[in-house]
Amino acid sequence: MAVVLGSCKPGTPKQFIQPDDMEDILVDYHLAKAMAQQGVDRPYNEHLLMEAVLKKHGVTEADFDSSLVYYYTRADRFDGIYKRVANRLEEQAVALGASEGEIGKYATLNNEGDTANIWVESPTLMLMPVPPYNRYEFTIEADSTFQKGDQFLFQFMADYVYQDGSKDGILYLAVSYPDTVVTRQQRFSYSGLSQLRFNYGTQETPQRIRGYFYLDNKNQQTTTTLRLLFVNSIQLVRFHQHQDEPKTDELAKDSIAPGADARGLKPDTARSGDRSGDSAKVLPTQGRAGLLRVADRSDTAKAQPARPGRGLLQR
Repeated sequence: MAVVLGSCKPGTPKQFIQPDDMEDILVDYHLAKAMAQQGVDRPYNEHLLMEAVLKKHGVTEADFDSSLVYYYTRADRFDGIYKRVANRLEEQAVALGASEGEIGKYATLNNEGDTANIWVESPTLMLMPVPPYNRYEFTIEADSTFQKGDQFLFQFMADYVYQDGSKDGILYLAVSYPDTVVTRQQRFSYSGLSQLRFNYGTQETPQRIRGYFYLDNKNQQTTTTLRLLFVNSIQLVRFHQHQDEPKTDELAKDSIAPGADARGLKPDTARSGDRSGDSAKVLPTQGRAGLLRVADRSDTAKAQPARPGRGLLQR
């Protein structure tokens, strides 16, 4: 009976790339994307490297595109494949050591020291505008290494794979202090490096960091059009106050409004990915039930859109 039931389990149709092969291709896909970013002509290098990846695995662009769409409509299976891809990429990153460039400066840091990478979850994730796969939440509890006046830098690489539709990713971050919850929000609509700097300027010690990645699905009714967001090289770097924080042209400003927790908050999707705004309002603290929260702020990562080129999908 077990053999009969097992043989009746639905599998992937033969005309599509099978799960194990798809996993191997996606690993090489991300490695090729990382290599292409090191060159001057990124779209051209990316096209050449992706052709080499497909040739290596003996598949055509049409096979890869149609298979991506197939797995996209089966989000539960695709999520499992990509989790294995993320684990393999993480293992390779550890084996190869730190990368160069802005995203790699803190790659070798542990969670101790004056400057530390305190991100403890997977450095790679995949989002699609289909609930619940359009949101990824995280919580980091403070430990004895946190100090008064700590500053933070959240950075990651975004890679959109879209056939059409608006690209609207959101990073939301909330840092809890004894009597205050301070939040930051940033929209990113292009592939590339995104950074969110957090400098509250208080002499209190952070107690908890919560937040989420969110891929907006407004005005995107069709579920068969391929829309994926790959997020990799995720880092949350903490700087003690007496350390020099990396220079930036725009330091985030604070604004305070009533609230108590970041988990139940919904992102403000009214603003586009290329605009930002600030507001400020200070309200009295009323014990534990009257925690203060800094209102959401939308910032835009200063990334330029890649020129569309030949290849798998228009990004």
